Amino acid sequence: MKNSFFILIFIAVLLMSCQQKPKNDEPIKAENQTEETAEWISLFDGTSTTGWRAYNGDSLPPGWIAKNGELTFDTELGLEQNYTGGKDIIYGLEEFDNFELYLEWKLPAGGNSGIFYHLKEGYNAPPEVSPEYQLIDDLGYTKIHDITDYNKSLGYTENPSELKPLQQTASDYAMHPANANKILNPIGEWNSSKIVFTPERVEHWLNGKMVLSFEPWSEEWHKKKNSDKWKNSADYGKFKKGYIGLQDHASPIWFRNIKIKKL
Repeated sequence: MKNSFFILIFIAVLLMSCQQKPKNDEPIKAENQTEETAEWISLFDGTSTTGWRAYNGDSLPPGWIAKNGELTFDTELGLEQNYTGGKDIIYGLEEFDNFELYLEWKLPAGGNSGIFYHLKEGYNAPPEVSPEYQLIDDLGYTKIHDITDYNKSLGYTENPSELKPLQQTASDYAMHPANANKILNPIGEWNSSKIVFTPERVEHWLNGKMVLSFEPWSEEWHKKKNSDKWKNSADYGKFKKGYIGLQDHASPIWFRNIKIKKL
């Protein structure tokens, strides 16, 4: 009897260990799933584009659609050297100051996009004024795009054809690099990102792990701002409240489960 009992236990454990992992196209379990869902404000219901419109515009630019439960920019991949932009979008129903923003996203090979916050309208483009959580194909971007001239224009003269840490996924673009040991899922698979903003601390998360943090508007922050890409952008990062935005960078991009919590 004892032997039969242990055999049954062994079989049960074996069956549990052989259960299939969730597919990557299934919703990712958020780090904060145990918290009250009532605290969260959904910015995308999976079926409509309600609340979203063009930056400096009244309606969605061509290409942005709700499809298969995803908010997607349905376009052909354009080359970096031909990029002109102009189809960035914002959630225009409300501005946010202190918040926790969560969303899931995926990119194609050579893809590029970004998440903006504290965004104000009236500028030529969001990057002039808004911090950006970078989304990009870290490993394959420069196999498709030539960024040499762009990097040289920023003073990156050493290996200018390479994507720099400040330009890689989950970085605070051109300000704070993400941890080099971050976990980034392969191209075409879903990733989860989170931005936590308070006046004392900003955090960027990727796939359940914090990959950078910094103090906004500190002496160190101003030193970084005034010594690199944003040194001639007087209003970059200065606003303490603004819209959430998503970037058009001539690349298909898919978003889902977009939600925000006020802090």
